[in-house]
Amino acid sequence: MQSASDIFGWTRGPTGNDFYVRQLRDQKFYIDLATMSKRGLVAYAKLCGQTLARAHAKSGKALEISTYLGSGSHFDDAITDYAATYADLVQKDYDAFHAAVRAGRFPTETSSSEIETPSDRVNKRKQT
Repeated sequence: MQSASDIFGWTRGPTGNDFYVRQLRDQKFYIDLATMSKRGLVAYAKLCGQTLARAHAKSGKALEISTYLGSGSHFDDAITDYAATYADLVQKDYDAFHAAVRAGRFPTETSSSEIETPSDRVNKRKQT
């Protein structure tokens, strides 16, 4: 989410359809969540939350959202429960996927312990 528009924007295609064009990935930096410390992950989560809040505040609907959520902890509790339940589901899905990879149902190019960063891909391209 971004708080200001990028250099692209709205355009109309030759058939009359409207499109919003923007840069998908600028890869200014890379966060390796797999090796991040607990403290780092908490800081990263806070930053993501602040970014989401800022984007919503820029939408012009900050007062409506704040009023809707209220001052109690009901929303906080509900979103926490949802996130924990969803995390459990994602872990279960990943475990099933990982078992399928080990069983050979999905061919892989790298082992499950390797993590490839954007700079790794650039370096591999330079070597070939």
